[in-house]
Amino acid sequence: MVRLLVATGDEDRDAFAKLYRLTAAKLFGICLRICEDRQAAEDVLQDVYATVWKRAGAFEVGRASPVTWLAAIARNRAIDWRRANAGRLPGPADAMEELPDDRVHVLDDMLADEADRRLHLCLDQLEDVHRGAIRQAFFGGLTYAELAARCGVPLGTVKSWIRRGLLRLRGCLDDGT
Repeated sequence: MVRLLVATGDEDRDAFAKLYRLTAAKLFGICLRICEDRQAAEDVLQDVYATVWKRAGAFEVGRASPVTWLAAIARNRAIDWRRANAGRLPGPADAMEELPDDRVHVLDDMLADEADRRLHLCLDQLEDVHRGAIRQAFFGGLTYAELAARCGVPLGTVKSWIRRGLLRLRGCLDDGT
């Protein structure tokens, strides 16, 4: 996937199309979970891929995995949408009316499962506070401010928990353990 992202940075449309096919379902899931509205999630996803097309050249190979980089863009765009539409959010049942049925090639699915397994093994090695903060922010879609309010701690504390946790997580994933 690194090759596809680098090629997208060189404005290779075929690489971009393949990158989209491999990642759209996962990124749509992130957008849907945070936006809680199917149409909004689709709109945000479109914005995500417009951003990817413009900024793929800035992707630093050794800094993060392509999926992590893409997921961060999706998460941030969805949170931006959520903040902008805070008073007009639908209920969770509305968001789950139709889920996409994007079939992923079996090999890609197996590779994604292995990456997910490694991620969760590494997450399980983190201290409870770091693991919980990362899960609620990145998988639960909470903003750092919402997480700070929920935990009853200052925003800077939450940012520190997540930063320390992500550094340890990165080290674990880089080690391959």
